[in-house]
Amino acid sequence: MDTEKIISLYEKHLFEKILPFWLDYSIDDEFGGYMTWLDREGTLLSTDKPVWMQGRGVWTFARIYNEFRKEQKYLDAARSGYEFLKNYCTDNDGRMFFRMTRDGRPVRKRRYVFADVFAAAGYAEYYRASGDVKALELAVKSFSIVYDAFNTPEGIAPKYEPKTMNMQAHSPSMIIIDLCKTMRLVDDSYDYTGIIRDACMKVTNEFFKPELGCLLENIGPKGEYSKDIPEGRLVNPGHAIESAWFILEEAIERKDSYLRKKSLEILEDSLEIGWDKEFGGIFYFLDSEGYQPYNLEWDMKLWWPHNEALFALLLAHKITGEEKFANWYSKVHDWSMSHFYDEEYGEWYGYLHRDGSLSHSLKGSLWKGPFHVPRFYMKGLKLLK
Repeated sequence: MDTEKIISLYEKHLFEKILPFWLDYSIDDEFGGYMTWLDREGTLLSTDKPVWMQGRGVWTFARIYNEFRKEQKYLDAARSGYEFLKNYCTDNDGRMFFRMTRDGRPVRKRRYVFADVFAAAGYAEYYRASGDVKALELAVKSFSIVYDAFNTPEGIAPKYEPKTMNMQAHSPSMIIIDLCKTMRLVDDSYDYTGIIRDACMKVTNEFFKPELGCLLENIGPKGEYSKDIPEGRLVNPGHAIESAWFILEEAIERKDSYLRKKSLEILEDSLEIGWDKEFGGIFYFLDSEGYQPYNLEWDMKLWWPHNEALFALLLAHKITGEEKFANWYSKVHDWSMSHFYDEEYGEWYGYLHRDGSLSHSLKGSLWKGPFHVPRFYMKGLKLLK
């Protein structure tokens, strides 16, 4: 693995092709915040603003400022999203809306708290950058909403009738790990390290099923494998790989050999099941028993699982020195850069068909914004340097 070559490539992509795309086309100079519905060349397709992308954008630009380049343009970009979040995006119950108009009127609110998750992360990282104590106050308040939602029976309205289908999802355990890593940099109101430890153990001991060779997205209330329904057999390789590096980072921090071993197993199993051996790339969804997944978009190739895999493999190779991780990295890197990355206009495409051809020329949407791609480059650079 040619470390210097990768560093040079990542710096070029991040600072010349990725961040400029969002700085040039996404930031709303009139109302603040980020408009993320963007076509290949940066053409604006909708002025509505997804709230979780506001929090993610604040985190991204503030993290760039905090750990890479203390340039005013990045702090200004972070402040733009911060002010929009703070001024417009919170409902009367303290919870975040999900989607806003350009000028800050609510369009939709969902039962999930993922907008609150990324608001907390954005607020916390902006506090690191600016020293604005109001941002820290908002970060802790948003975290408390997330924590209560994930840990109380009435916290989130159930997706299914609990008396009939009582299932717990992987995503809350996964996302709380990463959020707590940001929160503990600035706050000690909660035992963030303890919360991370418990979530890591839940993922490795309950959602990961080594006998199946995969990590499940949904399990029963006691970790049961609901084999008879498609939701119980659902595998999201990208989520599993993201969880793997979240846990691996914590294992390194804690010198925890058990978590290190389990996270590497999750990474390897997820790549083995998730990699398309015919066309290359990582599948979006799979079925743990090998049946046809019920998700119609199951065989699409999305940008973010490849971002997660690339960093996870860099991290795995760095701490183990094992050639298999370097080989996997080269395979994922070559496929990703030849299919997702757009040298001409910058950023990555988001959505491909199974064979790697474009499904949409979108660079941003309700679901894609300045987060997974720049985070992967940032974390890769920091690790390699």
